[in-house]
Amino acid sequence: MVKEIEKAGLAVVHVATVVPISKTVGANRIVPAVAIPYPLGNPDLGQKEEKALRRSIVEQALAALQTEIDGQTVFSDED
Repeated sequence: MVKEIEKAGLAVVHVATVVPISKTVGANRIVPAVAIPYPLGNPDLGQKEEKALRRSIVEQALAALQTEIDGQTVFSDED
């Protein structure tokens, strides 16, 4: 679906728990998520820490939308 939306001219960020699968399906902007059962959170964290984690993932996705890319690109805090 990501590729079809981009064909229509809209940039898409795929927040993915399994980055290799995102690459295989052809997503161009990929932001790694936390884990399959909790892609945008971590129940082991305290409320403030989990909110910061979620905010970080959303901010990465927003930055990815604004970034010109040439092919598949994985965006992460480690970059």
